[in-house]
Amino acid sequence: MSTRFLMSPLRWLLAMLLALSAGAALAQSEQQKLVNAADTTFLNFMRDPQMTWLQQNIGRAKGVLIAPEVVKAGFIFGGSGGRAVLVVRDAKSGKWVGPAFYTLATASVGFQAGVAVSEMLTLVMTEKALNSLLSDSVKLGPDASVAAGPVGAGAKADVVTDLVSYSHSKGIYGGINLDGTVVAVSKDWNQGFYQKPVSAPDILVRMTTHNKSADKLIGDVSRATGRR
Repeated sequence: MSTRFLMSPLRWLLAMLLALSAGAALAQSEQQKLVNAADTTFLNFMRDPQMTWLQQNIGRAKGVLIAPEVVKAGFIFGGSGGRAVLVVRDAKSGKWVGPAFYTLATASVGFQAGVAVSEMLTLVMTEKALNSLLSDSVKLGPDASVAAGPVGAGAKADVVTDLVSYSHSKGIYGGINLDGTVVAVSKDWNQGFYQKPVSAPDILVRMTTHNKSADKLIGDVSRATGRR
């Protein structure tokens, strides 16, 4: 066989590096899509005339967890899941930082049928909730209390809970019940987005890394919370 058809070790290594780079670029693209979708979801909630409580109280939040697409499906046995990003307010400077990437997963049993997709926004109202989210995983309910936020143009309520959650639902489900939901840090997505191994505290507390691709999301959250 002619040697021109054989790949030299150097060319093979170069081809492998190019393939790995292409894979990293694809992962980055998927992460950027999530960040962009999270920004769209955030703005949807901020413009919704039914979300007055959310709009009036987001300035008190220590963080905002945004899931552009939570899928709930099943027949008898079901569950819901999706990806989310978390941005938080630095306690010292007041600046918003992030995002860190998370996964959401809930198992449920009971009569249900069909598929529904919701977008979700959750306010992190207490230090307890924030600290729980900075760990590798947290189960909402047992580890951090969560309640559905008041809805309506004239909604006024003193909600006392660690997390206040809102969802826009499409399909046969009326909404998402977050009790029992496991929120876990997505280490591979964080590494892909920031191009190095980083933990949630690295991103959100120590602020040792930054990706300007998230600046629009951070800017929109900052402007919304400054309207108090």
